[in-house]
Amino acid sequence: MQQHTLAGEITQAGVGLHSGVNTQVRILPAPAGSNRFFVRVDLPNSPIIPAQVAAVSQTMLSTQLGKGETCVRTVEHLLAALAAMGVDNARIEIDGPEVPLLDGSAHIWCERIAEVGLVPQIANNSTTPLIITEPIWIYECDAFVCALPAPETRFSYGIDFNLAAIGNQWHSWLLMTSLENSSADFASEIAPARTFGLQHQIEHLQKSGLIKGGSLDNALVCGVEGWLNPPLRFLNEPVRHKILDLVGDLSLLGTFPIAHFLAYKASHNLHIQLARKILELL
Repeated sequence: MQQHTLAGEITQAGVGLHSGVNTQVRILPAPAGSNRFFVRVDLPNSPIIPAQVAAVSQTMLSTQLGKGETCVRTVEHLLAALAAMGVDNARIEIDGPEVPLLDGSAHIWCERIAEVGLVPQIANNSTTPLIITEPIWIYECDAFVCALPAPETRFSYGIDFNLAAIGNQWHSWLLMTSLENSSADFASEIAPARTFGLQHQIEHLQKSGLIKGGSLDNALVCGVEGWLNPPLRFLNEPVRHKILDLVGDLSLLGTFPIAHFLAYKASHNLHIQLARKILELL
């Protein structure tokens, strides 16, 4: 089974959305079959945290991975970029507790991956692609996420906010069979979509110790009268960002199953619940 890793090293620094802590990330090539994994190089013995569903330790407004007392937060944008750009194996060294938010999207990560390029690898143990043969659902009130049988891997998302500038939005993205075409499509259509927040929630989140590193430079903010920091990169940029989050969370399965992933008003928590259920049933 052919896999890919980076052809070179990527270094990127920035502030974490929730912690407000500046960290530096070094992404290095990794051996075939090693998957994507984080290394906390700022801690004694440089503990390793696998980018796997079993390592998820928190899903409050971001996805956090942990092993023992060690954790790394807001991993979803970086992992989405690596997985969608075809990087199966990567050593992600980080000197702090949270991945930098950068501009609020995965655009910069995709650019850096494209700059260094990929090299093919041969995995020692070939694995059969996961194929969803029966619908798998997770729901909470009117929010849901599901995996439906399909001939190809597709991600579709819907959101609905009581703010005129957002309203009801839907978008769908297909993971193409051609790695080159799929990477380019993800990099142009999904990766640039930035994280977004609601103006009336900001004070509460800050008092709760969250979004310490958030600003109008790394997140879209929407109020009753519209966007505080236009222009948007897409007319439906918010829902495209939700697809970005979903791709990042489901990348924790290792490889994307062949299925149509459909979500509506979902969250990191529901995304991860679906991933866990997929692992239980397959």
